Amino acid sequence: MKIKNNELLRQFEYQTDDGLLSVEYSLQERKIFLTKLKGLENAVQNQGADFLKAILEVVGEKKLRVVPTHPKIVSFFRKNPVYKELLPPGIRI
Repeated sequence: MKIKNNELLRQFEYQTDDGLLSVEYSLQERKIFLTKLKGLENAVQNQGADFLKAILEVVGEKKLRVVPTHPKIVSFFRKNPVYKELLPPGIRI
């Protein structure tokens, strides 16, 4: 999966057959806030989880902590407890 980090728009992007998937983010110190998941509902349902896994892999390599604020991203963390290690101390989902 080829993810593009569009630093100008502060979002990760992935082009699917169903359309463009994007996750907006905000960087503060050593934390990245995932603020919005955008795309067609069909694309989000079909490839949203794989897209988020790829984003978390990139974020993990940069040694950043993840703060999910969008409900679908929070739901992803609940369904995939293996990624809870990327959460900053004191954040529980």
